Order: sequence, then C-alpha cells, then structure tokens
Amino acid sequence: MEIRLEKIRTYSYHGLHTGEEILGGEFEINLSAHYTPLELPIINLSDTVDYSALYELVKTRMQKPALLLETLATEIAAEILAKFSLVEEVNISIYKLHPPIPYFQGSVGVAFTLKRNP
Repeated sequence: MEIRLEKIRTYSYHGLHTGEEILGGEFEINLSAHYTPLELPIINLSDTVDYSALYELVKTRMQKPALLLETLATEIAAEILAKFSLVEEVNISIYKLHPPIPYFQGSVGVAFTLKRNP
C-alpha cells in the first residue's frame, strides 16, 4: 500500500544564498509512504498511515530553516520511519520553485528514498 501526498506547497526560508533566510521562497513537496497492511480490508485509521499526520510532520519540518534541500529530505524521511512503525519505505522530493539563479527559469530539487532496515 502507498500513501501519497502530492504538490504540498509551503513558503519557507531554506537556502545557502544570501537573503534566502530573510526573503524565503516557495517549495513543493511530494511524498509517498509504503507499507504492508496487517489486515484486509483496511477499515480503521489505526490499520493505515494517517496522511494528515504525515502532512503535519512535513509542514512542521519545513518551518525550520535548513541550508540544503538534501537536509530537509533526509530528515523528513528519517522522522517518518521513526514515528510511523507501519511505514517500510519513504520517497520524498522537494523542489525550490523559484531558485535565486540569474536567468534561470524552472525549479530545482532533490529526491530521496529511505527504507526501514529489516
């Protein structure tokens, strides 16, 4: 089973470039959490991964400034595995939608996958 949160938008203060910690910028996060259901059919919230709790975790972490997108991706993935015992694998991508690169149009980002150790 896979729980997905797609195109989460935040305004946060991440980056290495001068002024990013003051001006901030727009970010987009995509997340999937994979798990094996303990029973089928899934009827109770306790038998799955609460996507609203995943969202709160992402939102809270994105409010704490970091210099690198890599830091955010690895910390969020690790925190999900620590807090959600059902989750076996996390895939996350984080994009800076308007990076401060002269004449650059587009976004920059990172993607990371973390699996629970058996």
